[in-house]
Amino acid sequence: MIKKELTYFLTALMFFTRIPIPLKLEYSNDIMNQSQKYYPLVGIIVGLFNAVVCYMLHFVFPIDICLVLMMIASVFLTGAFHEDGFTDVCDSFGGGYGKEKILTIMKDSRIGAYGVIGIILLLLLKFLSMQHLANERFTDFLVILIIAHSSSRYLSGLMIHTHQYVTDIDQSKSKPLANKALPKKTLLVGLFFTLIPFIWFQNPLVLLVLPLAYLGKWYLGWYFNKHIGGYTGDCLGTVQQVTEVLIYLGFIVLWKFM
Repeated sequence: MIKKELTYFLTALMFFTRIPIPLKLEYSNDIMNQSQKYYPLVGIIVGLFNAVVCYMLHFVFPIDICLVLMMIASVFLTGAFHEDGFTDVCDSFGGGYGKEKILTIMKDSRIGAYGVIGIILLLLLKFLSMQHLANERFTDFLVILIIAHSSSRYLSGLMIHTHQYVTDIDQSKSKPLANKALPKKTLLVGLFFTLIPFIWFQNPLVLLVLPLAYLGKWYLGWYFNKHIGGYTGDCLGTVQQVTEVLIYLGFIVLWKFM
């Protein structure tokens, strides 16, 4: 039992980061699907990595430079996995009309104007929101990094339970993907890891950032369902990126009243 769960966790870690795994893991569609319960735990690891990098750098550099260097380090850690999905979605939904055309563009390895503009604006908004939080309460901001990465990955994985997976038109270009919903009780495992970082604040009001982020997930789910009938792996990456930013924005709003 423990060995299986470790395999599920390491599969998620290997899939979403470039952290080397010294073990040879068996692979199957079932293992990939089972790994989704550990998405938030992977988010905690990524967020903790970002927090440590930012904390160490702030002794030497001003906050804005710390954040840029932290974002670069994060890209090296994750391989820009979710950012790539967001860019593909911007290109495909911006330049395509109809399910077949959208999915065709989504699988094109080239990047277009919609993707470039979209990722620039997303990263700019992410940087400015993090800068505001870091300047306001630096220590709390480090915890918010962990919250944003874990919560956004939970919400992204939640799409698998609430929407239908859309089969890629070109299977040869499709990425491995957890695309089967697990029993509802397994969502509690992911929710447990998601809620752990919130303990830092000892104030239940901070949980209000989750409904705001969920609204982003709900809208994107509705939008994807309307145009292609469900989600793809790139859609999940988009949900992660958007809800991560919404977590930062949610804390900015909350801090005006806390």
